Parts: sequence; C-alpha cells; structure tokens
Amino acid sequence: EADCSQEAQIQARSQRPVIAEQQNIHADCGYVVVTLNEQKLSYRELIFARQLIRLHQTIDSLSERDRLTPIITAINALPGHFSALWLEVPDTNDGKTLSAFTRRFQPLLEEALRKQGRLQEEDKSLPRLHLFFPDKSSAMIGTSDPRNSASAVMGIVRQSMPSEAPSRSTLKLAEAIEVFLDKSEQTRLLRQGMTAVDLGAAPGGWTWQMVRRGIRVAAVDNGPMKGVLAKHPLVEHLKQDGFKFAPRKAVDWLICDMVEKPARVAELIGNWFANGWCKHAIFNLKLPMKQRVAALDSALGGIRTRLDEEGINYKLAAKQLYHDREEITVFLSKTKNR
Repeated sequence: EADCSQEAQIQARSQRPVIAEQQNIHADCGYVVVTLNEQKLSYRELIFARQLIRLHQTIDSLSERDRLTPIITAINALPGHFSALWLEVPDTNDGKTLSAFTRRFQPLLEEALRKQGRLQEEDKSLPRLHLFFPDKSSAMIGTSDPRNSASAVMGIVRQSMPSEAPSRSTLKLAEAIEVFLDKSEQTRLLRQGMTAVDLGAAPGGWTWQMVRRGIRVAAVDNGPMKGVLAKHPLVEHLKQDGFKFAPRKAVDWLICDMVEKPARVAELIGNWFANGWCKHAIFNLKLPMKQRVAALDSALGGIRTRLDEEGINYKLAAKQLYHDREEITVFLSKTKNR
C-alpha cells in the first residue's frame, strides 16, 4: 500500500508542483485512496496499482437490514451509462470472506441498472461501474475508464496451473504475457519457430510457456530441467551461469527469473539489448525489503539510460503481478519508433 501510494504521488507531482494527499493507507488493507488536485494518473505507468478507479462516493454504516437501497440511491446520482458492473473486495484474507456476501448484490443491481437503461454491455467504450466493499458496513462507488484501467475484475488476470508445467512459476510468465501483450501482439510476437533464451531456467516453468507456443528455447541453468522439458526437442539445456552466458546468435526473446539484486539483473538486460542479442524480453526484478520504489526506479532508470545511450528505440512496461507478489515483472521490446 505504501509503495502504491508513493508512486501515485510521484506521478501526480510530475504533472504539477502540487503534492497529492494520500488517505486510507493501512498495512495489508488492500487499497489506497489518493486525493489529487486536478492531476490524472496513468494506469499503464503505475507499477504497484492493480486497478485504477475514480472514487465518487463512500457509503459508511450500511444497515444489515437494507444495504441495497442506499447503494442504488448513490448510483442513481451518477450521470451517464456503464459497460459493466464490477463488485470487488480487497485481496486480503478478510476481503476473501466478503466475496459470497457481495455476490448476491450483483444480479439485483444489474437488474436495476438495466431497467433504467444505464447498463449497456455491448458498448465497451463506456466506463465501468465499480462497487468496492472494504467491509460489510461500507461501500465505495467509483468508475473506471476502459482505456486507463485493468480489463479484469479486481485487476486480477487469473491463471490455471497447467498439468504438464514443471513448476508454479509458469503462472508468472503466463500472466505477464496476458498483461503486457494484447491478443494481436501475442499472435505477432510469440510465433511458432521463434527462438528464446531462458536465463535461470530450471526447473522450466518459464521455458514451458515458450515451448507450448512452438518457440525453441536455450535453457540456461546449472540446475536440472524437469518433467516434459528434460528431453524436449525444442529445449537445449545449457549448464552455464546465466550472468556469463552469451548466445551464439541473436534470438527473438530473452526471459529471465533469476534471484538476484535488481540492479544486477537490470545491467544484464541492458547488455543483452545493447549487444543486439534479443528483440524482446520479459524479466523479473526482486524487490528489496526497504526502499522498494527507489530501488525499482534506479534499476529501470539504468536500463533506460543504457538503451538511450545506444540509440535504441524501445517500449518498457512494468507491473507487480498477481502471481508474483514479491517481484516486479518487466516487458521490454525494441521498436521502430518511441
């Protein structure tokens, strides 16, 4: 929560010399409320925020006998139409107990909105209506812009564990691909016959995501590859140090999930792009216990500086993903133009 608030303030401050006032920042509460002075936040540039919602009203002290009436009254005060109604709770242990409680409101509220002609699900350009329940006695009513928010309820792109994948780390890369690449980009950038290098590959969770798409992988790790990847025709297992490895020829993709200081991984990624060894990369930066935002800014800043010095045009995006809570996942790709 503190990291999310800090980066929101930094982004707001970069637009105007007015400091945003943060509220409701409590450890493990699962959300942050930031009051802005006319600034607008960019969801794509927020790393720690899973979802970005404009808060219109908070209803406190909801009666156990009738929670629905004050909620509908508050919604009626909002202008316009909506493409969807999302009921959400904090992604915490306490929040999970509210899921069943909120589910019974969904059909009742949707019916009321449809009767008013305000729920127009066919028009995906309309804002979404959010009801966020911090607890059973309060509701926060807000809207999100589909162009400036996550496209999944609670901002969670859920993944199922594939039976053939050798480790649960495969879920990290699966989610990263869904978050950073739309369907057309996935088709274009992850084609059968492409090549990849996986640094720190063992036991093969990330390699598996590439192999299942028909991409040939050089898996670099002194540890063993497991399961179907141990003798897979698309996998070349190279028992080498990922920080010392250099490919014989350039590849399409570099993927990397090594446990190391973020500055060292960032330097490694910068070298790969500067040397022309890859076109695209997805990699993880392990977060330190303290000064996480500063450490992340330093690592990403180092990559940007290196690529700028080399005259490389690129796209860089970073997110703290649902399946990767203690790390930041980064997508980096060479482009023709900025």
